[in-house]
Amino acid sequence: MFLTVKVTPNASRNQIDKWIENVLYIKITAVPEKGKANEAVIVFLSKILNISKSRIELVSGATSRIKRLKIDDLSLEELELKILPMMKKNRCHS
Repeated sequence: MFLTVKVTPNASRNQIDKWIENVLYIKITAVPEKGKANEAVIVFLSKILNISKSRIELVSGATSRIKRLKIDDLSLEELELKILPMMKKNRCHS
């Protein structure tokens, strides 16, 4: 599957912010230098989705806040099951 992500670097913590019109908004503590934020997004998503980092590939947007990721062997339903609880959890702590 392909996933569009809008990344906010230099955040106070790594978190999923929201999901609007098939765009996942993520806040990452890493700085947007030398691919650090891109790598942090992949590591963060692999932990949340409980999959290997090698299953997530940055397809486009390496220098943009809007990125397109390819995630192998994951359906939209599986993604929703793992992402939506994280969004609710973040709202409870805000």
